[in-house]
Amino acid sequence: MTRRKNEENHIRSLTKISGGTSYAVTIPMEYIRKLKWKAKQQLEVRCYQDRIVIRDWKPD
Repeated sequence: MTRRKNEENHIRSLTKISGGTSYAVTIPMEYIRKLKWKAKQQLEVRCYQDRIVIRDWKPD
């Protein structure tokens, strides 16, 4: 797999997960490090109008 140009680094592909009920998008490693997220961390996913917001899940 070739590396993307810097100006295209924010472009990602939508991938269908086997089974066909879910999709996945890869998140750049620099974002994961900046947010200090870890593997298997619980995240909240919300749909607002024309965008999807992913944030750290915090119990109430």
